Amino acid sequence: MEITAKLVKELRETTGAGMMECKKALQEVEGDIKKAVEFLREKGLAKAAKKSNKVAAEGLITLVIDDNHSKAALTEINSQTDFVAKNENFVSLTKKITEHVYNNEIKTIDELNNSTIDNTNFEEFIKLQISNIGENIVVRRLGFTKGDSENDLVCGYVHFNKKVGVILKAKCDSENTKEKAKELIQNICMHISAMKPKFLSYKDLDKDFVEKEYLALKGSIEKENEELQRLGKHLKRIPQFGSMSQITKEVLEKEEEILKEDLKKQHKPEKIWDKIIPGQIERFIQDNTLVDQQYALFSQKYVLDDSKTVLQAVNDKAKELGGNIEIVEYTRFEVGEGIEKKEEDFAEEVKKQMGM
Repeated sequence: MEITAKLVKELRETTGAGMMECKKALQEVEGDIKKAVEFLREKGLAKAAKKSNKVAAEGLITLVIDDNHSKAALTEINSQTDFVAKNENFVSLTKKITEHVYNNEIKTIDELNNSTIDNTNFEEFIKLQISNIGENIVVRRLGFTKGDSENDLVCGYVHFNKKVGVILKAKCDSENTKEKAKELIQNICMHISAMKPKFLSYKDLDKDFVEKEYLALKGSIEKENEELQRLGKHLKRIPQFGSMSQITKEVLEKEEEILKEDLKKQHKPEKIWDKIIPGQIERFIQDNTLVDQQYALFSQKYVLDDSKTVLQAVNDKAKELGGNIEIVEYTRFEVGEGIEKKEEDFAEEVKKQMGM
């Protein structure tokens, strides 16, 4: 049977496979479109199996969010190379998968793998895409969030390079608060993308984690002070603590007594102590919560106004609006984060292929 250009085009539109692959498939099955689809599927799965052991550490972050800011989905979908990550077909695929996650309110990778897309099991669908695109493709992570009430606010942000993305949910007390808090919450999404917090609050930090990070921080400052001392420069203050979780009521009371003694030695009038001490206590807390400031969103200095923390910025906005705003969760993805990339020796790779 003659394999016409029309027949090849029809198969290509049905499967997304390359033109030559479609022509070869039709020749193998004597022009039967249905058999050609199955042939390409089987061939695709074999190719996908070979590709699936390749490290996929490039890719894109994709966001889908509704106009009402009540629901959002975020995905990290990886490819092997940045070249493929910029390919039109790959970009379209990431959008399609993210819309699938969004529309079906999928919350885990297991749920995604067990779902059906284009009347096909998702895992089979991905294998076919691997065959068509020619590289390993991995849906590495996904995030989905939805408001629990009509006043809950969901915002999202993807950086212009499509390598970092954030979704965030905040509870608001009214429609007015939700509407007028959008700009701030959107900006906090951008803050998260840049500042990389790992937790919402210092209360979420594990005790052992805090201790380990504090000791590392202390050691780093001590090492830096050795060099500053050698150069005859002013030494950095070494913090006593790393997190607000370590600063008890007794610690603050003791610090206040020390401050009072210092003010007394400086002959400062006692009647003005109450104007000086609160600011010094605040400075003490700032100096001794550096672990919180690195890892906890609420303790970080807000990038658009570093005179206040993120939590203070939220609380100030709520006070301005006469309402309540509470950030309850966020998800941040960065392409390839935590993936160990295998460095290939190109010359050695060529030698292997040539059997040298």
